[in-house]
Amino acid sequence: MKKNFKRILYGGDYNPNQWPKEIWDEDIRLFRKAGINSATINVFSWAKIQPSENEYYFDELDEIIEMLSRENYDIVLATSTGALPAWMFKKYPEVARTDFEGHHHKFGQRHNACPNSLVYQKFAGRLAGKLAERYGSNEHVTCWHVNNEYGGECFCENCERAFRVWLKDKYKTMEALNKAWNLEFWGHTVYDWDEIVLPNALSEGIDYERTAFAGMSIDYRRFNSDSMLNNYKMERDAIRSFDPHTLITTNLMGTYKNLDYFKWAKEMDIVSWDSYPAYDTPWSMVAMRHDLMRGLKGQPFMLMEQTPSQQNWQPYNSLKKPGQMRAQSYQTMAHGADTIQFFQLRRSVGACEKFHGAVIEHAGTENTRVFREISRLGEELKALGDRLIGAENIAQVGILFDWDNYWALEYTSGPNKDLKYVDQIHQYYRYFYEKNIPVDMIPADADFSKYKAVIAPVLYMVKDGMKQKLEDYVKNGGILVTGFMSGIVDQSDNVHLGGYPGPLRKLAGIWVEEIDALAVEQSNTLRFKDGTEAECQLLCDIIHLEGAVSLADYTSNFYAASPAVTKNSFGRGTVYYVGTQPEPKALDKVLEQVITLAEVKPVIDEETRLEIACRSIAGKYYYFIMNLTGETLMLPQLFLGKEDILTRNVLTSQTTFAPYDVALVCEE
Repeated sequence: MKKNFKRILYGGDYNPNQWPKEIWDEDIRLFRKAGINSATINVFSWAKIQPSENEYYFDELDEIIEMLSRENYDIVLATSTGALPAWMFKKYPEVARTDFEGHHHKFGQRHNACPNSLVYQKFAGRLAGKLAERYGSNEHVTCWHVNNEYGGECFCENCERAFRVWLKDKYKTMEALNKAWNLEFWGHTVYDWDEIVLPNALSEGIDYERTAFAGMSIDYRRFNSDSMLNNYKMERDAIRSFDPHTLITTNLMGTYKNLDYFKWAKEMDIVSWDSYPAYDTPWSMVAMRHDLMRGLKGQPFMLMEQTPSQQNWQPYNSLKKPGQMRAQSYQTMAHGADTIQFFQLRRSVGACEKFHGAVIEHAGTENTRVFREISRLGEELKALGDRLIGAENIAQVGILFDWDNYWALEYTSGPNKDLKYVDQIHQYYRYFYEKNIPVDMIPADADFSKYKAVIAPVLYMVKDGMKQKLEDYVKNGGILVTGFMSGIVDQSDNVHLGGYPGPLRKLAGIWVEEIDALAVEQSNTLRFKDGTEAECQLLCDIIHLEGAVSLADYTSNFYAASPAVTKNSFGRGTVYYVGTQPEPKALDKVLEQVITLAEVKPVIDEETRLEIACRSIAGKYYYFIMNLTGETLMLPQLFLGKEDILTRNVLTSQTTFAPYDVALVCEE
């Protein structure tokens, strides 16, 4: 199998089938001028390729692939199965999804197939196989792109029947299922598999975000993720039967909630994803999502989509400022990307994405700011060649991210509706980002021993084996940081009895008696032992020490003077427990202790507000120096006299970084 690309793929989604052929030659001229070297094609062409049940039409796709091959493009060839043709709905209505409210859908939009429809599976697998048989031997087909942005859910009778089979395979007996879901509550005990109904608005769903039986709804999330993953594997295997070598992927969506991406990544040759931050998304959140995508396989990833300038589907679709697209692209590469790809190469003439940015705007000319910026980046990436392909990001800190916890925490009825999983993870990530300390986003089954510190906020669901794994890690010298809403439930969302934080109680050296919830307008205050005070919000654990020492105490409410942040020695390691949501300066104070104790080092020793990240390969270290602050900043002393390999300029004491300026320095 191909392991690496031969160059940095620079291109994106291209839909020449939406345009008359006289436009194609002009596209190629402009792409050549912009340094474009790849194209993702055939993403939504199922209706064109298969106009009826037994008829296939490949003539136009043949022409497109022949044109791109002639131009020596890397082709990312999609299977087109992300949107079904109308004839399939007309003849086989069961292929359509049923939504959470119980409405069975008709033909339209995308993500419109029931993942458990045998009809859909038959036609999708057949199409993927036909494409691979026809084009799999073309050396310019560099990567297969299965479906597109898998997402959503289906709640139809097909899925209900398949869910019962999935549950029977998991639980084996009705007794085990009743216990796991705690169905004695409200007298919901079931005695036969066909008495199980899926948890939507017609049954256990209180609303889409809340449920009467979290164990059931979490299992349905797992089932839905598995169902769609099975669709991906089906198409992948159909391709493999004709093309045993080319990389196969599907584009993921960062912290998207519905699919367990760590499980998906095990089935993907390379991770790819679509990055669309909003105008006010913190750069630390953008970086965290890149690190998560790299962490899915612990390998470099593909940026399958970003916009050259603006989105069309967000509430406020601001233009990217001059230089922002370039800086954002290098931030992506700094965190592990081996490709920079756009949606889209030519802006469509109609429908809901006609105002989504593109390399070629509606004006149809190279005389635009966006095109000039894309051309500049194209020149720089061409000059880099393959130097960064496969380069590593090395981190001493791992932050645990787990989709089971994501689902379970946000299904919880109480204690606070504002408790959101990704936000809690990001609060910790932000500290490391601002300190230029590299981080790996890691799964529950990661090798913790690789890290000097493991950060596990809101580890609400502690599944079988996790207690022992964490204890072994800390006992052998590891530093663990966890906190409120951790150690509460098992894999079925049933509470670990014996006091919070359940299986983590001995490890943390504390007992949490109660959890107070603070409304938006409410707060408490922490006081550290050195007298420093800070505000805290959201939740307050009422903590009793059982071997741990307090680092900070609450100063108000009936639990004033009780511990809020604790530290416990366990074996040769240490556990920090943060029992509330402190304001950033207070969380930073705790994490400063953590990195000092763990002897974790930033990328460079100098303090700077520039983002600096490093990738290494073949004994060389590539330092990405990026200004994403909106203010002009000075160059760190470490890089004085070094060459910026993007511009060939030597960096001096007079070098300043204006907003969105970037430099790349290579050291042996």
